[in-house]
Formats: sequence, structure tokens, C-alpha cells
Amino acid sequence: MKPLRIVMAMIEPPLPFGSAPARWYYVLLKGLVERGHRVTAVAACSRSIDMEKAAQLFTPPHFDLRCYAHPTRRGLLAKLETLMRPYSYMFSPALRQDLQSQIDQGFDVLHLEQLWCGWLALHHCKRALVNVHHLAMIDLAEIRPRTFEHKLMFRAERRLLSMFKWFRACSPRLGPLITEINQSALTATVPVGIDASLYPYVADRGRVDLPIVTLVASMGWYPGLSAAKRLLTRLYPAIKRRIPDTRLEVVGWSARSALGEFSNLPGVSIYENVPDTVPYFHRAGVFLYAPARGSGMKVKVLEAMALGAPVVTTSEGVEGLSATDGVHAGIADDDEGLVERTVALLCDRDRQNRQRAAARELIETFCSPSRTVEMIEQIYSRMLAS
Repeated sequence: MKPLRIVMAMIEPPLPFGSAPARWYYVLLKGLVERGHRVTAVAACSRSIDMEKAAQLFTPPHFDLRCYAHPTRRGLLAKLETLMRPYSYMFSPALRQDLQSQIDQGFDVLHLEQLWCGWLALHHCKRALVNVHHLAMIDLAEIRPRTFEHKLMFRAERRLLSMFKWFRACSPRLGPLITEINQSALTATVPVGIDASLYPYVADRGRVDLPIVTLVASMGWYPGLSAAKRLLTRLYPAIKRRIPDTRLEVVGWSARSALGEFSNLPGVSIYENVPDTVPYFHRAGVFLYAPARGSGMKVKVLEAMALGAPVVTTSEGVEGLSATDGVHAGIADDDEGLVERTVALLCDRDRQNRQRAAARELIETFCSPSRTVEMIEQIYSRMLAS
């Protein structure tokens, strides 16, 4: 397609090894510019070190990336703003002003990464593309009792979903709920892109020949925390009864704080806020991720596949990914099925190698930067044609 003028807003800076959404932002921004589009991107940042990393990766004049620190907010006015526009706290006045200036200069597409960026473009609801990675109203639907924060989040999601026209969902599960809330919404599904060339695939000779079950997940996100607790309380004990020398490694942000009660279990190691998760993926005999609920694509599952860790997960763990049970991953929703697939993999090195090779190939094709960014361009074309 012809080069477009794209104005983009993100809730985090684009980083290849940042948070889950930041990894997609990296693929998206890099891919659009490489395809000749003229992109100005603004990003809210909670950590100065991430701003510095992004500035080193996306240097002018080739890239136009502008990062803004979260503002300092306090007092009654801040509380009122939270009630009126939940989760808009991350957007500083300087970011808002700069974004509006870029909009005023004219654009072909206004691209909003993550639903909360919708607060920045309420006057352009018909011309903006909103990317929905996941929805809390799905993830937290079964949580009881619901807190005030949950209710505030659900209400804000519904409000923003009802206002915009164009949506990109990263998995087919999200589309029907968007349409249920907003019958005039036009939603396309585009998987999360991941640059597999950045993930070193471990050769068989470089793998540890031990029955190690691994989970890498953020404990600040309900799906990750629920997967860890299910693993520690139900799945790992059943696996260990079958293979007594099995070890379990749980790695993640705030892992020891959230899971301290399990730190003394036999064979269990819990690692918190590690600087690099790759060694843990490479050491895994099986990467076992079984969340209670969790909408959208699971980047940690994509990473495990890219790095060559054999994966066992639920249907929600491979949501949005065209994975086949027994080929790309062991997929089951019940405890017995998850345990059986994990034990079978731990006991069969050849089976591990077949599955992890097929999974890596799936990531390289289905989630490739070229394929996913091209699908985003196709949405742009439909927007402009309408």
C-alpha cells in the first residue's frame, strides 16, 4: 500500500524484551517504518530506564518516537479524574499536548495501542484504530467479591468499547464481546507479532536432561497468578507422584511476594524479578502454563515456543494461536489431561524435540512480523476506503 501518515499512542515504550505489550509495540513500530509509513509515536513510560532503552533503539531521523514519564498526581482532582476516566493517569499533559499537535497536523490513521489510549482520542472515535489485547471483564469475570477497582475497570472498558468504530483484537475470542457491547463496531483479528530472530532456539545438546517443570509469568496479572497457584497446589504434586525427582521452577515479577507460602515445598524454586528469563526457558523440560481464565494471546507461551521449551497449556493458553494438541503443544483444560501430557513429555526426549521444533516453526510463520504488520495494513486500507 502507499505510505501513510500514522499517529500512534502506546501505554508503554516499544521494547523487544520489555513487558508483553511492549514486545508487540516493538514489532509494530519497526515494521510500519520499514514499510515506508511516516509514523509519529508517543508512549507513556513508568520507568526512566525503559525510556532510555527505547531512545537507543528508535533513533531519529528514521524513527519519530516520543516517550513521556507518568505524571505525578495527587489530591482531590486526581481522584476525580480517576473516577471520570479510569487508567488515564499514565498520560501526562505534555504527552496529551504533543499527541493533539500531531493530530492537528493531519493524519491518515490514528492508531491506539491498548484500550486505555482511547481516552486520548475521544474526538476521533470514527477515525481511530483501537487495539484490544485482552479484556478484564473476561479475565476477572469469576472473581468474587468484586472490588471497587474491578467495577471501575469493567465500566471503563464498556464505555470505551462503545465509543469507537474500528478495533483490532489479537484473538477471535475478543471480537464477539466487542460487538455485543458495540453493534456498530468493525473488528478484525490479528495475532500478536513476535520477532523470533531475537529468541535463541536451544539445540538439543544444549538442554538440561532433567525433569524440570517451569512457569514464567507475571504475578501481578490474574492469569499468571492463577496459573502459578494451580501448578503449585494441584498439578506439580500430581506430576511429582508420577516422577519423584521432578523439580519445579516458578519465575516472575513479584513471584516470591505473591507465592511465599509455597517456597518451602520440596523441589520448588521461586525466582522473583530476574534480569533475564531465557536461561529458565532453556532449562525447562516442560513449560506448564494453565491459567484459570485469561483472554488474548499469551506472550509467555509464544516466547517459550520461540526459545524451544516444550509447552503444555490450556485452550486459553494458546488462545489466538493455531496450535494443535500433540503437535505444537500439549493442550488440555482438566488437571488430569495437563498432568498426563506433562509426564509424557518429561519421559520422552524425542517427543519433546518434535513438539518444540513444530512450535518454533509455528511462531516463525503465524506470528511473524511481516505477516502481522501486513494484516494491520489491511485494516488501515479498509478504514481509508470507508
